Amino acid sequence: MNGPKLPLLTNRADTLKYEDGVVRILDRRRLPEETVFVDCRDYREVARAIVDMVIQGAPPLAYAAGYGLALACRQSRDLPAPERRRALEQAHRELRATRPTGADIFPLLDRALALALAALEEGRDPEAAVREFVDGQIRAGDRAARLCGSHAAGLLEDGDRILTHCFAGAALNYMLYFALKAGKRIELIATETRPYLQGARLTAAQAREIGVPVTLVTDNMPGYLFYRGMITKYVTAADSISLDGHVSNKIGTFQYAVLAHHFGVPFMVLGYDGPDRERATAADIPIEERDPEEVFYCRGVRTAAEGIRGYYPAFDITPPQYVSVIATDRGLFSPWNVRDYFRAPEPEE
Repeated sequence: MNGPKLPLLTNRADTLKYEDGVVRILDRRRLPEETVFVDCRDYREVARAIVDMVIQGAPPLAYAAGYGLALACRQSRDLPAPERRRALEQAHRELRATRPTGADIFPLLDRALALALAALEEGRDPEAAVREFVDGQIRAGDRAARLCGSHAAGLLEDGDRILTHCFAGAALNYMLYFALKAGKRIELIATETRPYLQGARLTAAQAREIGVPVTLVTDNMPGYLFYRGMITKYVTAADSISLDGHVSNKIGTFQYAVLAHHFGVPFMVLGYDGPDRERATAADIPIEERDPEEVFYCRGVRTAAEGIRGYYPAFDITPPQYVSVIATDRGLFSPWNVRDYFRAPEPEE
């Protein structure tokens, strides 16, 4: 019998590349039927790819935005220094405005712009400075995902049936992988995650590739599954975690957290590299509201009646009283003391 293996979306460097003035982004909208990359040769093309959900997940889209700024450095290389500075600042603003809820994009772009401007002042290549910085961020992010997944795997028990919502990010993949490596028999229940069907297309395929038995359910079924005792753990990632322990994730996360709390099922959050320093409370987490037309369609096919209104908040916020534990690269934290992450020692490996 073959052992577990890590699937494509686990290693960000396999799904996002910057080569010779081209940002190559794996198009998650086309998975699992096709493995197709979108090539961006202009920073505005990168911004559009982020908005259009070619790339998803707070860390990956932040890395893509960083490479977008590297493209802007290349695009502006023939401009006089003052104009080039203004062009980079404009690109920074546009890339920063793509998706507001995931917090990773903001410090990454701010740091990338500072490095680009410093290189410009010192007569060095801004494009190279930004590219090397983002390369390093991807390596650090992959390390954080691996450690976070390892800590979370330690919380899983033999026989667990795990509900998850939204797509299989790197930390979830590592959690499942390490649990199987430890000999734990686990199963995954994935919600389909309307309207982009990340759960149906991405989570289900990734879990199957790892070797975990996976069951797909529609987004309105988990209440009954909790009632039947079919779920023993609830696990999601987080696009943003405030310092007071509020967790923002894909819309629908909150309602399942309330159900888990009601039925005494632990809700584990994969917090990667900890909470967001600049977001003290839930009020500091902006919730992206996408084009309401998107809820009328499923993979390009209209499923709704004509002449109605739609509403599409892309994320929600779960209060800390519904969160059992937040797993990070530095260990496990209660949502009530997650700010202690910044005082915890850096992991050695």
